[in-house]
Amino acid sequence: MNKIILKERLSKEVFKMVIEAPLIAEAHQAGQFVIIQLGGEYDERIPLTIADSDKEKGTITMVIQAVGATTHKLVNKEVGDSIENVLGPLGQPSEIENYGKCVLVGGGIGMAPLYPILKALKAAGNYVTVILGARNKSLLVMKEETTAVADEVIIMTDDGSEGRKGLVTVPLKEMCEDTDKKPDFAMIIGPPIMMKFAALTTKPYGVKTFVSLNTLMVDGTGMCGGCRVHIGDETKFVCVDGPDFDGHLVDWDNMLTRLGTYKPQEQEAHHVCHVGLNIPEGDA
Repeated sequence: MNKIILKERLSKEVFKMVIEAPLIAEAHQAGQFVIIQLGGEYDERIPLTIADSDKEKGTITMVIQAVGATTHKLVNKEVGDSIENVLGPLGQPSEIENYGKCVLVGGGIGMAPLYPILKALKAAGNYVTVILGARNKSLLVMKEETTAVADEVIIMTDDGSEGRKGLVTVPLKEMCEDTDKKPDFAMIIGPPIMMKFAALTTKPYGVKTFVSLNTLMVDGTGMCGGCRVHIGDETKFVCVDGPDFDGHLVDWDNMLTRLGTYKPQEQEAHHVCHVGLNIPEGDA
């Protein structure tokens, strides 16, 4: 059992939760994740990002977007409640070294998994620029935490409500074309379609580019095969081989097709959870 010790609402359907998980906190490295199960007989297992960890306090931080039945049940839990099963840390740690100039591109809640990577890259001596993107100002996640660590932060919103109006690929391309700012390394995390086009943006410039994939996942050990992806001419499993992969080698079309496998069931569950579960409009 993992007790919830902090719950904070970041936007309408995005929440931050800090939970007790001392063994996971001790072993966690940037880029890794957990799989949780709430404890009911038929509750599904879902992967969630570790947005931060504190070895001394024995806690991990998760940022959760309530998009389906299980995530809605999770964010309806309160401080003092517990999550029955938390498995991790899973996956391979991110490749951290002194590259020189790095750019991190976060779309939506993609900044949550990028945050520990940002801290690790800074600790390794890199100059790190972060491009944060969202549909509007209210959906920007972890802006303050990111600004406190990064050397430079560029904010892009679709509607221009904060920062520049437009897509994250615009400043990313500008950086790649600028001799003085061209990155030596890029890490991109966000919606799959955003990661695809951001990776296509860096490819002509030969910028080493990694993405963190969030695919369908069940057991987290590579046994079920649900998270398989095509990376170049190889088949990989996101849960054990990833989640980080060379963004220029990902078969994006195949991955996007596989992500839609259970779309009808997800839509049905999403409708039910909005009707049957309570997410208050105010801060939790």
